[in-house]
Amino acid sequence: MKPVYFGPPKPLDPEEWWGHEDLRSNQDTSIRPFKINFTTEMIKDLKSRLSNHRKPAPGLEGAAFSYGFNSGRLSWWTQYWSEKYPFSDREQFLNSVPQYVTNIQGLDVHFIRVKPKVSKEVTVVPLLLLHGWPGSVREFYEAIPLLTKYSDDHEFVFEVIAPSLPGFGFSQASIRPGLGPYQMSMIFKNLMKRLGHEKFYIQGGDWGAVIASAMATYYQENILGYHSNLLFVLNGCSMIKTLVGAVLPSLVVEPDLASRMYPLSSYLSFLMEESGYFHLQATKPDTIGIALSDSPAGLLAYVLEKFSTGTMKSNKFLEDGGLSLSYTKEQLIDNLMMYWISNSSITASRIYIEFFQIDNILMVLDKTPTKVPTWALQAKNEIIYQPENILRLKYENLLGVTILENGGHFIALEKYEEYSRDLYRAVTAFRDYHRRNH
Repeated sequence: MKPVYFGPPKPLDPEEWWGHEDLRSNQDTSIRPFKINFTTEMIKDLKSRLSNHRKPAPGLEGAAFSYGFNSGRLSWWTQYWSEKYPFSDREQFLNSVPQYVTNIQGLDVHFIRVKPKVSKEVTVVPLLLLHGWPGSVREFYEAIPLLTKYSDDHEFVFEVIAPSLPGFGFSQASIRPGLGPYQMSMIFKNLMKRLGHEKFYIQGGDWGAVIASAMATYYQENILGYHSNLLFVLNGCSMIKTLVGAVLPSLVVEPDLASRMYPLSSYLSFLMEESGYFHLQATKPDTIGIALSDSPAGLLAYVLEKFSTGTMKSNKFLEDGGLSLSYTKEQLIDNLMMYWISNSSITASRIYIEFFQIDNILMVLDKTPTKVPTWALQAKNEIIYQPENILRLKYENLLGVTILENGGHFIALEKYEEYSRDLYRAVTAFRDYHRRNH
């Protein structure tokens, strides 16, 4: 049995190899252009599967999405995907941003890289955007033009680097166990170094927030600032504060924000109801992954149900899950295509089980503070809310918190204008911080 480790986070190995061993001595470190390809064979197979999916049992009257994806809506979606989704136009759209692949620690990592077209007098700063599950780099397409276009409102503009997480989309998956979000943080630090950026800003939501938080903890000299739409702290002190607030909320959270945390019983009930997929993917990801890899109808139902409730809890009471209130059909299917054509449903699901491996748990990163300047964007309907006094338990230089009265878990896609504005606001604060503390 391994000895239990209670010290500071163990350093990560910058040379840890996740690919085939025989490629280690002949690694191709070049940066190669990449195009998404909707092949004729793939489209034909996909349409056949969608058109011939087995009709599910009818949904219960009035149940809407409260039992999961409303089976009565499945045929509408599969018919749209098969017969009306404009494959050629969407392929062209998905290739409208420059994309590349490079080998990092044995894995070909896919990433978007958009450099702004500005004069030499304009300051360009590097920004790493990290997505999560069941999202993809597709979440950033609407925000990228706003982040890479110079405006007189700011003294800088972003160079955007948005990679697919290993095992997601067009990034290769590890061939052996152990590649969790903490280990991915090293891969992305190495990616940014490969691209010429020793110091850079990061933004993350969902698993991207876990990876970015690890980067802000391990590589405090490299991270100039960390912006997150899912900033949270899970350690003994944060749990004690949360429990105290369950009795006296005013000791922990402002009255106008208390409903985002309390009553605690309601919040825990919501987590129990909505986290079944989390337990499944944290224990047996390959089982559900096989089903999602074989059936596009199953993939659609599984993922769109998450987009429904993740965007707003009350969407589950709407017949269509409220999906059309926040997204277009094309946006949602584009994201599904990222999983389908890359056959990455199994490998993407594994991030859950890797996170809960004992070595990762014992890293206790949330017990380790970081001095990296940090900013939180807190949407009204995000799945986790914590006030500043809890966030500061880890993020010592929390420079600001933006409270949104709308929006949900997929804020980069749902509210891309607010998301982009807040990134500019945060990085302006980060740059001022570094000037004062140079």
